[in-house]
Amino acid sequence: MRRTLLSLMGTWMLIASAQQVTVTSSTTLLRGMEPAFYPSLNHAGDKLLYSDADAHGLKMLNIATQEVTAISEMNGAGYDAKWGSDGKVYYVTSEVNPSNRLVYRTGRRYDLASQSNEVVLEAQHGAVHLATGTQGMAMKGDKHSYATSPKRGVSVYTTGSQLVVTSDGKENRYTPVESYAGYLWSSVSPQGDKIAFFAAGRGIVVTDLSGNVLAELGNYEMPCWYNNDYIVAQNASDDGYQYTSSQILLLKADGTFRHELTPKSSMTMQPSCGGGKIVYTTIDGNLTMITVDINP
Repeated sequence: MRRTLLSLMGTWMLIASAQQVTVTSSTTLLRGMEPAFYPSLNHAGDKLLYSDADAHGLKMLNIATQEVTAISEMNGAGYDAKWGSDGKVYYVTSEVNPSNRLVYRTGRRYDLASQSNEVVLEAQHGAVHLATGTQGMAMKGDKHSYATSPKRGVSVYTTGSQLVVTSDGKENRYTPVESYAGYLWSSVSPQGDKIAFFAAGRGIVVTDLSGNVLAELGNYEMPCWYNNDYIVAQNASDDGYQYTSSQILLLKADGTFRHELTPKSSMTMQPSCGGGKIVYTTIDGNLTMITVDINP
């Protein structure tokens, strides 16, 4: 058994060492115009959503022209804004009701063609979760919900320590791993056959659509799918008060490969992927876009 285990470890090391990753380009975005956080690339990788450090307001950068469009100035708009498969922007804003001092959240949609916003989910007290699907978008509230269509292919969101997966209109809830502090940052792979999410205290977990664990990639955060086989993530550490290091990693979704795209001292964080590009920011809000070549 020991000989077999050593043989398997040796084989894995040969496979991992054979892989090479090269950063083929690096571009500074916004040219220092303003600090930018919570970047979100669209599917084509030619437009980018971003916000300020407090997620107040939401803006869009046209990467080719460097033109910036203000989408919203409302509180919370930039925290979890997502691109729908229809090319529109979906986001949630929050306001405190002056009569009862409770927070109410509203689901909104921005149309790039008409440059207009509309409310798609009326204000309600409680959490509103955005579930990006391979063929549509949904906003799940405690009282009311919204969906672009009844069937959205495969979509996912998290609530507490539950992974909520909808496939062809049928919703299922799974708890693939124990995490008393809950799950975050769930997403579906480009081919719609795998899910990645962060479990507090465990790190990044990859499952199939039935919640079966395929791999645990390490205690990293904010996973995003680079393609169907690779995930980009943030590896950060802190002293309980502030970040002491943060870097961007490229991880193979089966857990067999890890590559540092930036050093720990770079304080780079919040990665987003789209169109074969990777965008991340720094602790000071400086955006960078890179492309990579993966030689398996």
